[in-house]
Amino acid sequence: MGEARDIEDLIDLMARLPGLGPRSARRAVLALLKKRGPLMAPLAQAMAHVALTARDCLTCGNVGTADTCAICANPARDTGEICVVEDVADLWAMERGGAFKGRYHVLGGTLSALDGVSPDDLRIPALVRRAAGAREVILALNATVEGQTTAHYIAEALEGSGVQVTTLAQGVPVGGELDYLDDGTIGAALRARRQF
Repeated sequence: MGEARDIEDLIDLMARLPGLGPRSARRAVLALLKKRGPLMAPLAQAMAHVALTARDCLTCGNVGTADTCAICANPARDTGEICVVEDVADLWAMERGGAFKGRYHVLGGTLSALDGVSPDDLRIPALVRRAAGAREVILALNATVEGQTTAHYIAEALEGSGVQVTTLAQGVPVGGELDYLDDGTIGAALRARRQF
């Protein structure tokens, strides 16, 4: 079995990816091995290329292949609105919706005393500097304890700056049924109710 060590190493590496456990990684590697020419070789080549060229946007923290991402470089985007997200996956989710036409700021995580994550470990100081030229900062952070703690910290840091600080609405999703929602979501929906 010594000759299969490289394959086992690949499976172990794949299993470290989010959403893939050892069994899923094994299935993915077997699928790649079956399609070495049309799938595995181009995938390996693309991964090697991205490993060399990917970088964080110096302005917002998005991932791209230049010092300034395509969103920050786009002159049609509203520079007066900054949407704050925890990580790049959240930014990409917001972009999929296509509703936001401003700029983003990726924090790189959330505050967590238990994990030793402080404001200086995140991109909060850079956000405070960027907010000086903005009309509105939209806090699009996850509705977790850490997300809400981070949102409160940012709101306090921006207090007195003249920038409007808002947050995303929370509550019943479109198409959602009350019977399937948790108590926190129902409570948030009641607190955020509006005129019909």
